[in-house]
Amino acid sequence: MWKFLDNHAEETFGALLLALMALIAFVNVIVRYCTTFSFAWTEELTVNFFVWAVLLGTACVFRKGGNLSMTVLYNVCPRRLRLCFLGLALALGVIFFGCLAYFGVLEVVDEYQLESTSESLGIPVWWYTLATPFFSLLIIFRMLQRVYLDLRDGTY
Repeated sequence: MWKFLDNHAEETFGALLLALMALIAFVNVIVRYCTTFSFAWTEELTVNFFVWAVLLGTACVFRKGGNLSMTVLYNVCPRRLRLCFLGLALALGVIFFGCLAYFGVLEVVDEYQLESTSESLGIPVWWYTLATPFFSLLIIFRMLQRVYLDLRDGTY
C-alpha cells in the first residue's frame, strides 16, 4: 500500500477525474449543439469533481514539496531559523487542513442526517462532500511525509 501511495496515486486519480470531466463536458456540448436538449447533471458532476481534483492536486504538491513559499527569505536565514519556519509552516498547515477535515466531517454528517440529495441526479450529497475530509487528511499526511523526508535528508 505504501508503494501505491508513493507512486503518484494523487496524480493518477486526478488525471482520471480530469479526463472524466472533459468527457462529460464534451458529451454535453455535442448533445447541446446537435439537439435542443442539454444534460443538467453534467454541471453537478464537473463542479464536484473539480473540487476533488483541486484537493488531490494540493496533496500532490505537498508530496513534491512544491508548495508556495517565500524561498528568498527562507534561503538567507540560518539553518536553525529555517527549522523553526518549517515547524511553523507545518503547524499552520496541519491546523488549517485539520479544521477543513473536521468541518468537512460535520458537513457530511449533516447532509447524511438531513438526507439531502443533489438536484439533478438525486443522489445523496454526502457522497460528494465525503471527499473533503478524506482528501484533507491525505494532504496532512503528505505534509508530514514531506517534512519527514526534508528533515531526514537535511534539505530544509
